Amino acid sequence: MRFVQKSTSLFFAAAVTCLLALPSFSASLPDFRGIVKEGSPAVVKILVEHSGERDSPFESDEIPEYLRRFFEYRGGPPPSQGQRQRLSMGSGFILSDDGYVVTNDHVVEGADKVVVRMVDRSEYDATVVGTDPRSDLALLRIDAEDLPVLKLAGNGDLDVGEWVLAIGSPFGLDFSVTAGIVSAKGRSLPTERNENYVPFIQTDVAINPGNSGGPLFNLDGEVVGVNSQIFTRSGGSIGLSFAIPVSVVRNVVDQLKRDGKVTRGWLGVTIQDVDRNLAESFGLDRPRGALISQVAPDGPADDAGLKPGDVILSFDGNDIPTSSDLPHVVGLIAPDSRVPVEIMRDGDRKTLRVVVGGLDADDSFSLNQGDGEGDRGGRLGLLIEPAPEDALERFGIGGGVLVREVQPGSVADEAGIAPGDVITMVGSKATKSVDAFADAVDDLDDGASVPVRLIRRGAPMFIGIKLQD
Repeated sequence: MRFVQKSTSLFFAAAVTCLLALPSFSASLPDFRGIVKEGSPAVVKILVEHSGERDSPFESDEIPEYLRRFFEYRGGPPPSQGQRQRLSMGSGFILSDDGYVVTNDHVVEGADKVVVRMVDRSEYDATVVGTDPRSDLALLRIDAEDLPVLKLAGNGDLDVGEWVLAIGSPFGLDFSVTAGIVSAKGRSLPTERNENYVPFIQTDVAINPGNSGGPLFNLDGEVVGVNSQIFTRSGGSIGLSFAIPVSVVRNVVDQLKRDGKVTRGWLGVTIQDVDRNLAESFGLDRPRGALISQVAPDGPADDAGLKPGDVILSFDGNDIPTSSDLPHVVGLIAPDSRVPVEIMRDGDRKTLRVVVGGLDADDSFSLNQGDGEGDRGGRLGLLIEPAPEDALERFGIGGGVLVREVQPGSVADEAGIAPGDVITMVGSKATKSVDAFADAVDDLDDGASVPVRLIRRGAPMFIGIKLQD
């Protein structure tokens, strides 16, 4: 009994100690009240009217199941003459006192009417100045002056773990405030067109339908991002939200103001990641960079002398850790800029100069190589034959060998080469014919790691093969 009393006394003593420590703990947490007070007047609600049918963003086949662009639909007026009006809503913020407003492209896409509602419930009809689907940003303008504004962060630098704050209208609950931390930076979320020009900020801020287009603040009250997408299986927040960084916002807004459209830097290459085998075969100390698998004829990369098999290690002074980082960097560079690109070619580092093109240039292209003949490449465990003319024509290539069979357990099988692949290069040697392929394979050293370039279902790629000792 005395033991129980003593334990109870110790418990209460510990509890009192914890309670006394609470003020000092809470004092270390950020106080968001100043940001909310100063920033809320410049945060707006976007009301969008659509005539006729429009799919809900939660039912769109073009958006991956787990990624959702989030804005809320509300019921509209009764159907009229076979047409139905629907009201969707999102968030935004005022960028300048003469009426420029930033929001998401998907909020105003296909809109017949856009209304901007202020925190004091005053409303203004808005004009869409321009939109940029590739970044999911839109610029609006309202006829008003001396408006409260938000400031874009100067350099947009963020640290993982840094506190951030969002203001928006989730589920129509106007001007709600949520907070969290930066979970990661530079996240790549390819669009339905497989484009990847936004290095998203990932946060655990509670973001829900209706927050779309709203600002993400740092503790200085500056806008560091525009909330755009969430990762969800339910349609609501599970702590994975993504914002467009301020570097992209500033670039897009400036162009939309000036030109009403956005032109991005364009290199004219198809790229892929470098895995362990490819890194070894290209003479890299670890997997990194963007491996060029295809070059557009007469494009910026081609004019600069870049070739399939080159690994881009840095672009305009920016390191390229993975292939997904390259579009983020190139897209922000103004067309006609001449910039350095560091590559690894045949085991040697080189620096070339590239004059960056514009993305609105014709980026459709085909390969051009040579012609073909027939047999097998036994060291790799492949049965090959000349690529059929219709395949060469379909893939837009001049020569190559078709993989007919892959021996189970062979080095080619372990590397992932599959029947139907058209091999166009082994190492640095083009394989325009069966004889050329056999010669290239015969010249390989035992135990060597070698890149093999192939066309699979029309897409060029490299696969690293490691030969047996």
